[in-house]
Amino acid sequence: MKKWFRSGSPWVWLSAAGVSISLISVLGLLGLIALKGLSYFWPADLYQFELLDDKGISSTVIGEIYDREKIPASQLAHTNIKLKPGQETIERFLIKTGNRELVSLDFRWLLVPHIQSMTTPEDLVVIERRTNGNFYGYIDSLILDGKKVDLSQLPQLQERVDTFQDQIEDLQKTDIGAINYQLERLRLKERKHNLDKSLTPELMQRFKTETVALQQEYLQLEEKLMALRHEVVRDQLIVRAMDGQLVTINFEHILQVSYNNQLGLFERTLMFMHQVASFIVDDPREANTEGGVFPAIFGTVLMVLLMTVIVSPMGVIAAIYLHEYAGNNAFTKLLRIAVINLAGVPSIVYGVFGLGFFVYMVGGSLDQLFYAETLPSPTFGTPGVMWSAITLAILTLPVVIVSTEEGLSRIPVAMRHGSLALGATKAETLWRIILPIASPAIMTGIILAIARAAGEVAPLMLVGVVKMAPNLPLDGNFPFLHLDRKFMHLGFHIYDVGFQSPNVEAARPLVFATALLLVTIIVCLNMTAVSIRNKLREKYRMLDH
Repeated sequence: MKKWFRSGSPWVWLSAAGVSISLISVLGLLGLIALKGLSYFWPADLYQFELLDDKGISSTVIGEIYDREKIPASQLAHTNIKLKPGQETIERFLIKTGNRELVSLDFRWLLVPHIQSMTTPEDLVVIERRTNGNFYGYIDSLILDGKKVDLSQLPQLQERVDTFQDQIEDLQKTDIGAINYQLERLRLKERKHNLDKSLTPELMQRFKTETVALQQEYLQLEEKLMALRHEVVRDQLIVRAMDGQLVTINFEHILQVSYNNQLGLFERTLMFMHQVASFIVDDPREANTEGGVFPAIFGTVLMVLLMTVIVSPMGVIAAIYLHEYAGNNAFTKLLRIAVINLAGVPSIVYGVFGLGFFVYMVGGSLDQLFYAETLPSPTFGTPGVMWSAITLAILTLPVVIVSTEEGLSRIPVAMRHGSLALGATKAETLWRIILPIASPAIMTGIILAIARAAGEVAPLMLVGVVKMAPNLPLDGNFPFLHLDRKFMHLGFHIYDVGFQSPNVEAARPLVFATALLLVTIIVCLNMTAVSIRNKLREKYRMLDH
């Protein structure tokens, strides 16, 4: 036994056990997140419950079973529920009933003893709407131009309305949005010339002519928009709710109509894939509790890429200076201590620093110098995607510096001396020999920086991220990439949906789905960086040896 301990085998087995437990824990956590998140998109069965409460009042409830649990019977001692001998728990269902215009809450608990019957009628329908959430009930009739038509025309009408809605959205965001942007730019140009005392009558006339032309084009587009909206609102769907009440829903509010109880496995799979795709490419609705997360995905990826572009040269240059040029003196030691301490500063402190220095000081100065015509409305003197990227670049800078220095220190001194002996300058040696060999270590630092920056939320709340951003930082208007705009972020979206949502039960699956998406994006970014690092490592392997 002593010989076995002295051989080091127990520590090898302990290390292997620790790694295995950690790996199993990570995979289990990811599996739980994936199960909870992806189950949100699977088409659920629709149930009709016939209830009889303690007072003998009967009622009907229609909806999806969201959750089920057992509670102690002692909690319901005040009711008249009859228990079986020895029964200690009572099962209850959490039902999503939707129909917000008729019911105050989306969810309600049903006690199993109150349920007289539970059926899944095939003609039950779920209507996904742009506002007011889902509607559950039975389709009574289909109205086209004030006349009832056959229900078989429902898919064609839905497809026609979807086409009109796409045209309306494109018209609002692209054409009308571009005209509004150009009108605002003209107003700011005129104000700038006025502040510079260079506004001549010729310029005033030119601005006026261009403004009138844009306004006329705007009126034409507005007429086209109103015509499209008229085509959409003429179609209506009359549905019967669970209390028998008839409700009229305009097609302009309908996103999807589906008979979940009639779907087979193949149809459910197609609908599942469609809903996952919609979650990725659509904009959020209903205070972020409905719809998709595309603006948050775009904002997260853009911010991480900008941060990477900023931190990579800064970290590499700082590491080169500390390792290749700086002497071993008190100033260098102070710099190394500062870098180590920066790695331990809480992230919210970076957010406060970014807000005070970058946003208010640097951004405010830029507004005074270059954007005086927009004041008092700030351009760069307000939180935005650029300040968020710079703040996170400073936050992750120590990681890149330390990793790059480790890569530089592993390169033998003889290689430097050999290059210099052959007549190369120090700069040429650094550029052609040292940096290529150290590039895998540099990529390792960038990978670690991406992993940390993508998950940070606290500093972003102060320097750029918002609950809802009406416009993406990238669009078709010059200069196309608007670094001054606020943006959405998946990490903040998780926080907002999970802790600030007015409808907790509806938001819970979205938390898991968004968390799964954030992890997937981080893994994709890291795998891309890892593949680049591996290619660099293979390319310079012989040179390293």
